[in-house]
Amino acid sequence: MDPSSQLPHLFRTEYRKIVSVLCRSFGMRNLETAEDIASETFLTASHTWGIEGLPPNPTAWLYTVARNKASNHLKRISTFNNQVAAGYRERQEKEDWQAPFEAGLSDALFEDSQLRLMFALCHPAIPGEMQVALCLRLLCGFGIGEIADAFVTGRETITKRLLRAKERLREVSVSMELPPYEQLAARIESVLTTIYLLFNEGYYAGGSEHVVRRDLCLEAIRLATMLVEHGPTNRPETNALLALMCFHFSRFDSRIGEAGQVVLYDDQDTSSWDPDWVLRGGYFLRCAADGDTVTPFHVEAAIAYHHTVQGPGKWEHILGLYDQLLQLKPSPVVAMNRAYAVFKVSGAREGLAALESVKLNDNHLYHALLGVLWSSVDKMQARDHLKKAIEIAQPLAIKNALQQKLNALEQPLN
Repeated sequence: MDPSSQLPHLFRTEYRKIVSVLCRSFGMRNLETAEDIASETFLTASHTWGIEGLPPNPTAWLYTVARNKASNHLKRISTFNNQVAAGYRERQEKEDWQAPFEAGLSDALFEDSQLRLMFALCHPAIPGEMQVALCLRLLCGFGIGEIADAFVTGRETITKRLLRAKERLREVSVSMELPPYEQLAARIESVLTTIYLLFNEGYYAGGSEHVVRRDLCLEAIRLATMLVEHGPTNRPETNALLALMCFHFSRFDSRIGEAGQVVLYDDQDTSSWDPDWVLRGGYFLRCAADGDTVTPFHVEAAIAYHHTVQGPGKWEHILGLYDQLLQLKPSPVVAMNRAYAVFKVSGAREGLAALESVKLNDNHLYHALLGVLWSSVDKMQARDHLKKAIEIAQPLAIKNALQQKLNALEQPLN
């Protein structure tokens, strides 16, 4: 087997485990050291495997090399006594602490370490975009170029963003400890929001080459699943977010046509929606009902569910849910989505009336919706808004889909 074909997959799945265990041992102040050791481990694998071939157990080989590199690092770095030793000795004194990779390479160790790292990276003191970038890098194993693609920005920008985020982690002395139960409710909101942003980066990817990113969506689902499977974080809002993502993901394959074109919701082939993901979403939504609190994730999950079904009263249900969401989470985007539900229930003029108070002039979806609503009222207005949407939209596939709408609208005018 060609080692070069195995390394990318192993990097994606094992890099995060190595980093999380090293951070747990060294502390978050030495995050970059953990990254360096993990990166050097894969560089060694690339060189060694290219000459000697793939070892019998590549994963165990990586952990052994990472452990040796960590041990060598502690012995040779001249600043060790000032930066690491005090915390290292303090942790050694605890009965439950063991050196990197010496506690047994169990799934439980890796998952617990990744949960700790997730809460550390999603500390409230870290800005949202930085949280997502850190999670993509350290918990999902994404390279700088992949993160840059996800954010539709340059590699240099992402590199600087990650450096600033790591500096901020050091400034606020973020630890790798899970927050105590009484603080969990406040801290988990940041974690769930970060996972949701990560999912949206994949589901509504803004890059010119990728309109959707399956890998980002699945990573977000994986992280949320880890939280659900961990007792203290298995909360109603966690299940609601996981249900929301499952419902959305059930329609993932229908959103892009065979030629790579964007397929809008009303044009999607419902037979391509995946019922298994809908069933998963239903399970987690029922789990989310175990409590008195209704969060925006609960309502959004219910809306996403109704988008996966057909039948009478569908849009009336969705409109009622958007009314509830607007009370819980008032925002122009929610109001815009509600206006589309009004249109589906009551017609274009009522939809336009619902949009009067919404001002999202820099949002291509806003102008695209106005183009749809005006198309049966004033075709000139509709054409102007569709042209504006095409001008603002970044992914070429979305521009092409909007252009098709504009071409269909202009045909009767010629």
